[in-house]
Amino acid sequence: MPKSDYFPHSDNDLQIWHDRFNANIATLKDILGFTDEDLSAIHADNERLHQTISAASAAAAAAHSAVVEKSNVINDIASHTRGYARRAKANPNYKDAMGALLGIVGPETHIDPASYKPILTAIDQTGGIVQLKFNKYKSDGINIYSQRENDDGLVLLARSIVSPYIDNRPLLVAGKPELRRYTAVHLLGDNEVGQFSDELVVNCAP
Repeated sequence: MPKSDYFPHSDNDLQIWHDRFNANIATLKDILGFTDEDLSAIHADNERLHQTISAASAAAAAAHSAVVEKSNVINDIASHTRGYARRAKANPNYKDAMGALLGIVGPETHIDPASYKPILTAIDQTGGIVQLKFNKYKSDGINIYSQRENDDGLVLLARSIVSPYIDNRPLLVAGKPELRRYTAVHLLGDNEVGQFSDELVVNCAP
Protein backbone atom coordinates (compact mmCIF):
# COMPACT_ATOMS: atom_id res chain seq x y z
CA MET A 1 0.00 0.00 0.00
CA PRO A 2 1.46 3.42 -0.94
CA LYS A 3 2.38 5.74 1.93
CA SER A 4 1.68 9.43 2.21
CA ASP A 5 4.48 11.98 2.39
CA TYR A 6 6.13 11.92 5.82
CA PHE A 7 7.16 15.60 5.71
CA PRO A 8 4.66 17.68 7.76
CA HIS A 9 3.14 20.88 6.38
CA SER A 10 1.84 22.75 9.43
CA ASP A 11 4.43 24.78 11.34
CA ASN A 12 3.73 23.13 14.69
CA ASP A 13 3.81 19.60 13.30
CA LEU A 14 6.96 20.37 11.34
CA GLN A 15 8.82 21.65 14.40
CA ILE A 16 7.84 18.60 16.46
CA TRP A 17 8.83 16.26 13.64
CA HIS A 18 12.17 17.92 12.97
CA ASP A 19 12.99 18.00 16.69
CA ARG A 20 12.50 14.24 16.73
CA PHE A 21 14.60 13.78 13.59
CA ASN A 22 17.34 16.02 15.01
CA ALA A 23 17.43 14.17 18.34
CA ASN A 24 17.31 10.61 17.01
CA ILE A 25 19.64 10.89 14.03
CA ALA A 26 22.58 11.15 16.44
CA THR A 27 21.82 7.72 17.93
CA LEU A 28 21.86 6.19 14.43
CA LYS A 29 24.81 8.20 13.17
CA ASP A 30 27.34 5.40 12.87
CA ILE A 31 24.88 2.73 11.72
CA LEU A 32 23.59 4.93 8.87
CA GLY A 33 26.93 6.44 7.99
CA PHE A 34 26.38 10.06 9.00
CA THR A 35 29.32 12.29 9.93
CA ASP A 36 29.70 14.91 12.64
CA GLU A 37 29.45 17.52 9.91
CA ASP A 38 26.09 16.04 8.87
CA LEU A 39 24.82 16.22 12.44
CA SER A 40 25.98 19.84 12.76
CA ALA A 41 24.16 20.74 9.56
CA ILE A 42 20.97 19.01 10.73
CA HIS A 43 21.19 20.80 14.10
CA ALA A 44 21.69 24.13 12.30
CA ASP A 45 18.61 23.41 10.16
CA ASN A 46 16.62 22.74 13.33
CA GLU A 47 17.66 26.01 14.94
CA ARG A 48 16.97 27.95 11.74
CA LEU A 49 13.54 26.32 11.44
CA HIS A 50 12.53 27.35 14.97
CA GLN A 51 13.88 30.89 14.56
CA THR A 52 12.15 31.43 11.23
CA ILE A 53 8.78 30.09 12.35
CA SER A 54 8.98 32.11 15.56
CA ALA A 55 9.77 35.28 13.61
CA ALA A 56 6.95 34.62 11.13
CA SER A 57 4.48 34.01 13.97
CA ALA A 58 5.50 37.26 15.66
CA ALA A 59 5.19 39.16 12.39
CA ALA A 60 1.74 37.66 11.73
CA ALA A 61 0.58 38.61 15.23
CA ALA A 62 1.91 42.15 14.76
CA ALA A 63 0.23 42.42 11.36
CA HIS A 64 -3.09 41.24 12.81
CA SER A 65 -2.78 43.74 15.64
CA ALA A 66 -2.02 46.53 13.17
CA VAL A 67 -5.05 45.65 11.03
CA VAL A 68 -7.32 45.63 14.10
CA GLU A 69 -5.89 48.98 15.22
CA LYS A 70 -6.39 50.44 11.73
CA SER A 71 -10.02 49.27 11.71
CA ASN A 72 -10.63 50.81 15.14
CA VAL A 73 -9.07 54.13 14.11
CA ILE A 74 -11.10 54.27 10.89
CA ASN A 75 -14.31 53.51 12.79
CA ASP A 76 -13.53 56.27 15.32
CA ILE A 77 -12.75 58.80 12.61
CA ALA A 78 -15.88 57.85 10.65
CA SER A 79 -18.01 58.31 13.77
CA HIS A 80 -16.42 61.69 14.58
CA THR A 81 -16.62 62.95 10.99
CA ARG A 82 -20.25 61.92 10.55
CA GLY A 83 -21.03 63.86 13.71
CA TYR A 84 -19.31 66.95 12.33
CA ALA A 85 -21.14 66.51 9.03
CA ARG A 86 -24.51 66.31 10.79
CA ARG A 87 -23.69 69.50 12.68
CA ALA A 88 -22.73 71.26 9.46
CA LYS A 89 -25.91 70.20 7.65
CA ALA A 90 -28.06 71.29 10.60
CA ASN A 91 -26.59 74.80 10.51
CA PRO A 92 -28.97 77.32 8.90
CA ASN A 93 -26.08 78.69 6.83
CA TYR A 94 -25.42 75.29 5.23
CA LYS A 95 -25.69 75.07 1.43
CA ASP A 96 -25.43 72.03 -0.82
CA ALA A 97 -22.36 73.57 -2.46
CA MET A 98 -20.66 73.60 0.95
CA GLY A 99 -21.46 69.93 1.42
CA ALA A 100 -19.99 69.19 -1.99
CA LEU A 101 -16.86 71.14 -1.11
CA LEU A 102 -16.48 69.17 2.12
CA GLY A 103 -17.22 65.86 0.39
CA ILE A 104 -20.11 65.07 2.74
CA VAL A 105 -22.78 64.57 0.06
CA GLY A 106 -23.08 61.00 -1.18
CA PRO A 107 -23.55 60.29 -4.88
CA GLU A 108 -27.05 59.60 -6.10
CA THR A 109 -27.76 55.95 -6.67
CA HIS A 110 -30.30 54.46 -8.99
CA ILE A 111 -31.30 50.83 -8.80
CA ASP A 112 -33.43 49.52 -11.63
CA PRO A 113 -36.37 47.62 -10.09
CA ALA A 114 -36.13 45.23 -13.03
CA SER A 115 -32.86 43.98 -11.54
CA TYR A 116 -34.37 43.24 -8.11
CA LYS A 117 -33.98 39.60 -7.09
CA PRO A 118 -34.70 38.42 -3.55
CA ILE A 119 -32.12 36.36 -1.71
CA LEU A 120 -34.28 33.84 0.10
CA THR A 121 -33.03 31.49 2.81
CA ALA A 122 -34.96 28.96 4.84
CA ILE A 123 -34.54 27.17 8.16
CA ASP A 124 -36.70 24.17 9.02
CA GLN A 125 -37.87 24.45 12.62
CA THR A 126 -39.66 21.06 12.54
CA GLY A 127 -43.36 20.30 12.78
CA GLY A 128 -44.11 22.19 9.55
CA ILE A 129 -42.70 25.50 10.78
CA VAL A 130 -40.21 27.10 8.36
CA GLN A 131 -38.43 30.42 8.88
CA LEU A 132 -37.91 32.35 5.64
CA LYS A 133 -35.45 35.24 5.58
CA PHE A 134 -35.16 37.70 2.69
CA ASN A 135 -33.66 41.04 1.65
CA LYS A 136 -35.93 43.98 0.83
CA TYR A 137 -33.53 46.32 -0.99
CA LYS A 138 -35.70 49.36 -1.73
CA SER A 139 -38.87 47.35 -2.32
CA ASP A 140 -42.02 47.37 -0.22
CA GLY A 141 -41.74 43.67 0.55
CA ILE A 142 -42.04 40.33 -1.21
CA ASN A 143 -44.62 37.85 -2.39
CA ILE A 144 -43.73 34.34 -1.25
CA TYR A 145 -44.83 31.37 -3.33
CA SER A 146 -44.79 27.77 -2.15
CA GLN A 147 -45.67 24.29 -3.35
CA ARG A 148 -46.43 21.22 -1.25
CA GLU A 149 -47.07 17.67 -2.37
CA ASN A 150 -50.79 18.20 -2.84
CA ASP A 151 -50.38 21.44 -4.85
CA ASP A 152 -50.47 21.48 -8.65
CA GLY A 153 -47.76 24.13 -8.72
CA LEU A 154 -46.45 27.14 -6.88
CA VAL A 155 -49.19 29.10 -5.15
CA LEU A 156 -49.07 32.47 -3.40
CA LEU A 157 -48.37 31.82 0.25
CA ALA A 158 -48.10 35.31 1.68
CA ARG A 159 -47.07 38.89 1.25
CA SER A 160 -44.40 39.89 3.75
CA ILE A 161 -42.93 43.30 4.45
CA VAL A 162 -40.71 42.23 7.34
CA SER A 163 -38.06 39.52 7.41
CA PRO A 164 -38.24 36.80 8.57
CA TYR A 165 -41.59 35.34 7.55
CA ILE A 166 -42.73 32.23 9.42
CA ASP A 167 -44.58 29.56 7.47
CA ASN A 168 -46.43 27.81 10.27
CA ARG A 169 -48.68 25.52 8.25
CA PRO A 170 -48.98 22.10 9.87
CA LEU A 171 -47.61 19.06 8.10
CA LEU A 172 -50.03 17.48 5.63
CA VAL A 173 -49.68 14.22 7.50
CA ALA A 174 -48.75 14.49 11.16
CA GLY A 175 -45.46 12.78 11.91
CA LYS A 176 -44.52 12.44 8.22
CA PRO A 177 -41.75 14.57 6.65
CA GLU A 178 -42.71 16.63 3.62
CA LEU A 179 -40.92 18.63 0.96
CA ARG A 180 -41.83 22.25 0.33
CA ARG A 181 -40.65 24.46 -2.53
CA TYR A 182 -40.31 28.21 -2.05
CA THR A 183 -39.58 31.20 -4.25
CA ALA A 184 -40.22 34.93 -3.89
CA VAL A 185 -40.37 38.18 -5.86
CA HIS A 186 -40.09 41.82 -4.77
CA LEU A 187 -43.01 44.24 -4.60
CA LEU A 188 -43.37 47.94 -5.32
CA GLY A 189 -46.81 48.83 -4.04
CA ASP A 190 -49.00 45.94 -5.17
CA ASN A 191 -46.90 45.19 -8.25
CA GLU A 192 -44.37 42.41 -8.53
CA VAL A 193 -41.05 43.66 -9.90
CA GLY A 194 -37.76 42.13 -10.92
CA GLN A 195 -36.82 38.48 -10.94
CA PHE A 196 -37.94 35.57 -8.82
CA SER A 197 -35.48 34.29 -6.24
CA ASP A 198 -33.65 31.03 -6.70
CA GLU A 199 -35.96 28.21 -5.71
CA LEU A 200 -35.52 26.58 -2.32
CA VAL A 201 -36.52 23.04 -1.41
CA VAL A 202 -36.99 22.47 2.31
CA ASN A 203 -37.35 19.06 3.88
CA CYS A 204 -39.78 19.67 6.75
CA ALA A 205 -39.08 17.26 9.58
CA PRO A 206 -41.86 16.17 12.00
